[in-house]
Amino acid sequence: MTDPFAGVPEQEEAKRLLRAALEQGGAHAFLLHGPAGTGKRRAALAFATAVLGDAVRVAHGTHPDLYVLEPLGEMIRIDEIRQLRHDLHLRPYEADRRVYVVQGAHLLNEDAADALLKDLEEPPEYALILLVADELGPLPETIRSRCQLVPFRRLSGRAIRAYMDEHAPGLDESTRRALARVAGGRLDRAERLLDPEAATRRGVLLSLARAVYAEPDLEPAEAAGRLLEAARARGATAREHEEAALEGVELPAREAEQRLRRVQRGAEREELLASLEELASWYRDVVVVASAAEAAVVHADHLDELRADATPDRARDAERAAELVRTTWRSLEEFNLAPQLALEALFVQLQRAFSSTFLVSSGN
Repeated sequence: MTDPFAGVPEQEEAKRLLRAALEQGGAHAFLLHGPAGTGKRRAALAFATAVLGDAVRVAHGTHPDLYVLEPLGEMIRIDEIRQLRHDLHLRPYEADRRVYVVQGAHLLNEDAADALLKDLEEPPEYALILLVADELGPLPETIRSRCQLVPFRRLSGRAIRAYMDEHAPGLDESTRRALARVAGGRLDRAERLLDPEAATRRGVLLSLARAVYAEPDLEPAEAAGRLLEAARARGATAREHEEAALEGVELPAREAEQRLRRVQRGAEREELLASLEELASWYRDVVVVASAAEAAVVHADHLDELRADATPDRARDAERAAELVRTTWRSLEEFNLAPQLALEALFVQLQRAFSSTFLVSSGN
């Protein structure tokens, strides 16, 4: 028998749990959870294909016994769950089962989660429900406890490099190794880094990383603005791609606009968070190179600059700088902060962290 999950890289534990569910039955609801870009969506659709037996219509979302809920805004609201609940009580059209896939389940608001809970407690016997979430924290315990948890983890560097070999075979070795490490085990990040515009955005980011300790006159507001400009450019590109994908799809104008805005804002936020992770990794690399551990460098394609920058004094300051960036990342990821103000404050803090380096460099 062909393995339905052959196209999902790694994730052996998740695939074992899903195969067992297909072979033995049992659970009626599954919660696929883990970082974005690790194969959850692909695994959910592979599961649906195994149940419904039609890969082409599942891939296109046109199988009559498949229901896919995609968030249209920044959260999943009760009206969207009510529509799902209405469909849930329709018997299968062609297959023996009906499969319901809720993408972005971590975006369920309180009312929507309460409404979904009722059907997780007593679903129709023919229904299989797959919740796909990037994180477990926002989901109520009542939801989690009624699903079989299927964990997904970040992919290995080997899997990311294989993806890059397939999609960008012309990359030189140092760039391939660096981008694979920057991707951090996520295929969505790898795809983003292979975008033709990504090299420009990365160049801007790394020049800002160095400017913090090399240019005492750097204006924090200007530095923050350049990062946000790159994030907005990524968001605009994502919106254009989604507009092209929606051509020919019959959606009410309001829903189409909501979807475009969600995609755009999501891409902007992901770009900003990814940029902060890369910024922190640059300062970590300064420490690593100063410690004579170059094999562990993330930005292997910028090793000459790192060697020039990694003085003992600067390495000490860089350790503090990396922690400052990680703190800002956590704040932006968890709270609804104004990005411009948060980034301005970060660059002020980074300049202070490297103030001793400026004094040493100026001979004072």
